[in-house]
Amino acid sequence: MVTSNTPLLPHGGYRSLRSYAVAEAIYDATIVFCRRFYKHNHRMTDQMVQAARSGVRNISEGSGAAATSRKTEMKLTNVARASLADELLRDYESFLRQNGLRVWPRESPEARAMRERLKHDHIANLPPAPSGSVRLTGLAGLADFVAKTDSELAGNAMLCAINQAVYLLNRQLKSQGKTFLSQGGFTEQLYSARKGFRKNNNQNPESAEQSDRSDRSD
Repeated sequence: MVTSNTPLLPHGGYRSLRSYAVAEAIYDATIVFCRRFYKHNHRMTDQMVQAARSGVRNISEGSGAAATSRKTEMKLTNVARASLADELLRDYESFLRQNGLRVWPRESPEARAMRERLKHDHIANLPPAPSGSVRLTGLAGLADFVAKTDSELAGNAMLCAINQAVYLLNRQLKSQGKTFLSQGGFTEQLYSARKGFRKNNNQNPESAEQSDRSDRSD
């Protein structure tokens, strides 16, 4: 995360966010899924890939926008969450339902086990998979898993990954909101920095307040 002695707010550092790592894995795996199961449906492929791309790119853009606007950071984080929860998740559910496949209940043993594996980037020393099947080896192996397993497992694995990303983004939004309420936004930081600079340089703080009075909202 970028910080400095300037009024710019802390920003960047999105690659260290777990939400970004999960969203990026979802994007990569969605491309694989669509190439495999929607290879003749270019419209659906485009819609799903764009929703997955929106999820990952809006996290990174929001992180950069945080330098000058916490409101924009929250707005873009929410766009990422909505793209995954309200678009991509529903498309995977529709795929399973329309193909007569089972959608795992969120608290089913299968979903719990899948989410547990997705919490880790890579799991070493897994027991051999049964003949003709493939195991998910962690988040880093999601795209490879989708490329090789059957359609029901692939679709439900994607649902579990998306639910995990949405959970993380909801927590992220809550944290961003608390930070905004407690610390304010960029303009407030800028006003404080300018006022402190003028005070330290023996300038009249009253003039700083008058010049900035109309510019105190983020």
